[in-house]
Amino acid sequence: MSLSVVIVGGLHADARRTAVARLLADVPGSVVLHHDLETAPAGTVVRTVRDAGGLLAVGEAPLVNDCACCALREDLVPELRRLARDGRTRLAVVELWDSVEPKAMAEVVTAGGLTVTGVITAVDPALVLPYLGNGDDLAERGLAAAATDQRTVADTFARQLEYAPVLAVADSPEADDEDRELLSQLHPTARQVPIADSRSFGGATGLPVEQVHAGEVGAPRGQDRPEAGDADTANAVGPAGGRPLPALARAALAGFDVEAAAAAQHPACALLPAEADAHGVATFVWRRHRPFHPERLYAALEDVTCAAARSRGRFWLADRPDTLLHWDAAGGALCVESAGPWLASLPDAAWDMIPPVRRAAAALDWHPEHGDRCQHLVFTSPGLDRDGLARLLESCLLTDAEYAAGRDAWKRLPPAFDSLLEV
Repeated sequence: MSLSVVIVGGLHADARRTAVARLLADVPGSVVLHHDLETAPAGTVVRTVRDAGGLLAVGEAPLVNDCACCALREDLVPELRRLARDGRTRLAVVELWDSVEPKAMAEVVTAGGLTVTGVITAVDPALVLPYLGNGDDLAERGLAAAATDQRTVADTFARQLEYAPVLAVADSPEADDEDRELLSQLHPTARQVPIADSRSFGGATGLPVEQVHAGEVGAPRGQDRPEAGDADTANAVGPAGGRPLPALARAALAGFDVEAAAAAQHPACALLPAEADAHGVATFVWRRHRPFHPERLYAALEDVTCAAARSRGRFWLADRPDTLLHWDAAGGALCVESAGPWLASLPDAAWDMIPPVRRAAAALDWHPEHGDRCQHLVFTSPGLDRDGLARLLESCLLTDAEYAAGRDAWKRLPPAFDSLLEV
């Protein structure tokens, strides 16, 4: 039996645990591997392995360079390989500790020669806005993964949410239409699977687990089997052709492309949300082909950052015409960093080394004068003032006279972002 690995994460711990329990119940031959980073102050990370029946094993991994997350990375792949060699596990559910981000773990597992078939972030819709607006440092909340961890609750939650192609959504009586709309606009391409709608094999039939494993459970009345050619068919049925697996289990086994997921997060070719407006939540997409004046944008950073619960994208400054800059804001805090050169600044010979997805993204927005240089910022929030935000951003661009002065003059503008970019 080949081993499939699904990564389940999220700061919403109750939703995450419910999703993991659902997978254990729905996929025969599954186990959960979890590293508890709360024990890091004592110098170790506690590893547990359990199945639907309970705890199977407990172990410890020492910290690596005073970093609990590094210990997780070092210990995870050997444990997964052990499960693979054992041959009795169909699905290994890697339940990440609260603040651990799925991107790094998916890449570690794949680099270790194992197959990641799904990445799922568990979410309580009622908690999306409170977490997205929480600018506290993880360390203040006891959630830091290392002594040097400087992340905030908001930016960590945003990355957990936006990386996963599948969101396991908790049944939350406190959530309203605005909460659900915010979740949908933040990650419009995600497949949302209600955890409560997932049904287990044995629970619905009352049959003993041996019969379920033997594939003796047919599709219940009124429930169709997957059609031939269905993308989920290969992994949709239980052992020996039993009844179809529930939606969350199918998502865990559907397949996952680590390289494509990384490309979808890269600021040069990120799959950013489109314009939307419903239930009091709006997404505003702002695109221009004129550079920002560095001083005016820097002076407006606080107002722009606080205008929306979440904003992200790419931008360019007049004094740095060759540098693609990444905008990433949540919880009232902004991270600005260099994401390498704009393709238009590279010599033709260098283009052969650029990934096709990056070249394709640049071609979609190519400007005859500036190439792929552009402002592409997306703001999502309840109560968003689109018109006010648009006026503020427009005021930060070069004026007609400044633009006409040309690039040599642009480069002489005061370098207001040096402190942010650690130059």
